[in-house]
Amino acid sequence: MHNSIEQYMQTVGQQARQASRLLASASTDTKNNALSAIYTALENSETQILTANQMDMTKGRNNNLDSALLDRLELTPSRFKGMLQGLKDVIGLVDPIGEITDMSYRPSGIQLGKMRVPLGVVGMIYESRPNVTLEAASLALKSGNAIILRGGSEAFESNQAIAAAIQHGLKTAGLPEHAVQVLETTDRAAVGQLITLTEYVDVIVPRGGKSLIERITEEARIPVIKHLDGNCHVFVEAQADLHKALPIALNAKTHRYGVCNAMETLLVDEQIADDFLPHIAELYQEKQVELRGCPETRRILGTSVKAATEEDWYTEYLGPILAVKVVSGIDEAIEHINKYGSHHTDAIITENFSLARKFLALVDSSSVMVNASTRFADGFEYGLGAEIGISTDKIHARGPVGLEGLTSQKWIVLGDGQIRH
Repeated sequence: MHNSIEQYMQTVGQQARQASRLLASASTDTKNNALSAIYTALENSETQILTANQMDMTKGRNNNLDSALLDRLELTPSRFKGMLQGLKDVIGLVDPIGEITDMSYRPSGIQLGKMRVPLGVVGMIYESRPNVTLEAASLALKSGNAIILRGGSEAFESNQAIAAAIQHGLKTAGLPEHAVQVLETTDRAAVGQLITLTEYVDVIVPRGGKSLIERITEEARIPVIKHLDGNCHVFVEAQADLHKALPIALNAKTHRYGVCNAMETLLVDEQIADDFLPHIAELYQEKQVELRGCPETRRILGTSVKAATEEDWYTEYLGPILAVKVVSGIDEAIEHINKYGSHHTDAIITENFSLARKFLALVDSSSVMVNASTRFADGFEYGLGAEIGISTDKIHARGPVGLEGLTSQKWIVLGDGQIRH
């Protein structure tokens, strides 16, 4: 079997590389026509896709998948509609490929500039959410990249059904079917092969749990655009407007639990903790959010609040649990975020302009916010259309990665017979 997985992955890699060469020169019209054909194919196979998803859901329940995973896995008719809307949004995005910027003349008479080009072949490894299959495929196509998708085994039937519709659309539009390949195996060896296919794959994008990303970062021989986890913070500063702070702190935690931009730790300035905490605790209680607090939080809210351990400050709960800490001011808040956070998204609530600026400058995260919910850290909300993920790396792409994150720039030189003297 091992040998055949190796051969299978070699073939997938070769096909992706060939497709990427055709895609690199495809016009915006051609790419948009393919995306529209995919839209129609998906619409026509809604029943098959939702049926396939039900098979995955049944299997998931039988395998005792936890509720957060099942929630991510499920495709309801309204989520399916959302998927199609996302695809429509990508069709409407400006095509970045071929854009030439920074043109200037050099003393020699040559003209120099930069041109935006696809990365080539993207390998993506992700868990549970089947809508990611379509999001990633549509972004890759629009930016002229071929993509190899390896979804989680728990979403196998859903992903295969979505893939069939995508390939049908590509075929209809006359683009290579291998522009989007969803792996047809659940064998874990396929992942090991994919992340070492240096000849055919240009970048790996893992999306999933911490253990998956750690494994891939360790073993990949190809550059990785990664997003480890989302341990996000909201800091309610002493000069916060509580009419803003309460709804933001509630929304950041309870809007959706199983997402990477949900708040996991609430930091409150000691000067307003006595006033703010009882109000917010009442709102969390209505939503049945379990609080785990520092000694000062427990002094204010009572010992019904669990005592937070050191581990709690590091934890991404992805559920109705929130760590709460009272801090002595902005310096302690920033220090706490940079030490325990995951450099994803962090927010300050304050009416003090200077402190807001200090927070923006010193918090080392891919999105830093003032007086807004962390839930806004998202490709759709940032106007990038769909997103391939959120990168907590610093190099190449940081924060929500949309079309531009799947491209790079090459230098171009326009001459008229110049030679170097």
